Amino acid sequence: MAPKVLISDKLSEAAVQIFRDRGIDVDFMPDLGKDKDKLAEVIGQYDGLAIRSATKVTPKILENADNLKVIGRAGIGTDNIDKEAASQKGVIVMNTPFGNMITTAEHAIAMMFAVARQIPEASESTHAGKWEKSKFMGVELTGKTLGVIGAGNIGGIVCDRARGLKMKVIAFDPFLSEEKADKMQVEKVELDELLKRADFITLHVPATDQTRGMLNREALEKTKKGVRIINCARGGLVDEEALADLLKSGHVAGAAFDVFSEEPAKENPLFNLPNVVCTPHLGAATTEAQENVALQVAEQMADYLLTGAVQNALNMPSVTAEEAKVMGPWIKLTDHLGSFIGQMTDEPIKAINILYDGIAAEMNLEALNCSLIAGIMKSVNPDVNMVSAPLIAKDRGIKISTTNQAKSGAFEGYVKVTVVTDGRERSIAGTVFSDGKPRFIQIKGINIDAEVGRHMVYTTNEDVPGIIGALGQTMGKHGVNIANFTLGRKAAQDEAIALLYVDEPIPADAIADLTATGLFQQIKSLSFEVA
Repeated sequence: MAPKVLISDKLSEAAVQIFRDRGIDVDFMPDLGKDKDKLAEVIGQYDGLAIRSATKVTPKILENADNLKVIGRAGIGTDNIDKEAASQKGVIVMNTPFGNMITTAEHAIAMMFAVARQIPEASESTHAGKWEKSKFMGVELTGKTLGVIGAGNIGGIVCDRARGLKMKVIAFDPFLSEEKADKMQVEKVELDELLKRADFITLHVPATDQTRGMLNREALEKTKKGVRIINCARGGLVDEEALADLLKSGHVAGAAFDVFSEEPAKENPLFNLPNVVCTPHLGAATTEAQENVALQVAEQMADYLLTGAVQNALNMPSVTAEEAKVMGPWIKLTDHLGSFIGQMTDEPIKAINILYDGIAAEMNLEALNCSLIAGIMKSVNPDVNMVSAPLIAKDRGIKISTTNQAKSGAFEGYVKVTVVTDGRERSIAGTVFSDGKPRFIQIKGINIDAEVGRHMVYTTNEDVPGIIGALGQTMGKHGVNIANFTLGRKAAQDEAIALLYVDEPIPADAIADLTATGLFQQIKSLSFEVA
């Protein structure tokens, strides 16, 4: 059955057509996002939800989203999506951070020009026939110091445009390396230095616990007298009350804001102050940007629903389409390894230690980790997936460690997982053969070569005669056909294991009969999700 997507906000027809052209059923209901009750009623039918800013994805809506796999936001901001609730539900949240980068950066530059030359007030005065030429004395941008807070995608474009205007650019960004700053031809500084030196300050950071209120009253009072402040990023980054006071005192010469702490902004301390330019969140409001983000979100969602490729996800590691092709068997392997451990472990897990060897160590390990953890957690909750599993593990206080190493043995690469509980450690390793099929290659330190099947039986025993006969005879007695039979042992007459791949689930009576032989220390019926 083809995946089904709901578009609940206004998206271009070209984006709708992308879904259709790729074989995805799509319902285009651009006004549905405004009706929360109706959206909650129908959301259970869909695998994907494509939105802009009008749709609010609340926990109530997600409660009914039993089939939902991905939410795609055509734009950068995802404040209208409860990402924690989506993660708990196992739903990927994607945005489109690149479709409106240029548009938003250009708006910041335009706002900087507007506040430097008092263009809006001068325009209003001229329209009124006043011709107040001497009233609107501006400043040049050339030679001025621009302080950029956040030198990522959009901030980086602003830096580039500002250098073209012959401005001196200084940047504060904890993630900006000296090498990258040199390449961008900007000076990397700490925030306090930026505040003291900048003639213009522009913000380009997301709204997080670390950035909200970052330009509070104390920070604003550190700024250079006559500074002009531009915010086209997110509301709440600047203390608007404090800024209004500093504008009235003359310490701050002007401000240009496209975003506000409360939106829609009907009232604000900055409104009606001289040389304050305000626009209604127009950063991404160009024809080109709206089209770009719509097309991008359609492509991203279609890629995920059809191929498993994850791009620009906020609650899961991204996996490109190329990676998805190569990593598919390895993701399946890590799921099987985790599933084996999860089914074998009854006591609470304290730690999960993962070793990646050879080619496995060169892959997207975050994605492999998510798959492996999901495999473990499914034994407790079948609804867990790669999105929700790491969150559940974290909530349970499980420590997860990852180790990489170069090729160390006969296999081109392998994955080994060890779980630690209060009572024991349990390990299993696996690899992917050239045929693309996952294999178990070691259990409890004992080497084996076992194909993974939907229904399996695992046993531990002493290496004594009669084990193969007991297993074969019991399976035959209960009409269970053995597709594959793998044995392994530490040494002669030492600890041994057996792993049977069978065609149907093992009846409880068969387990009872095997137990009654007294030959086995442990007997476990296992099941795996195989294609």
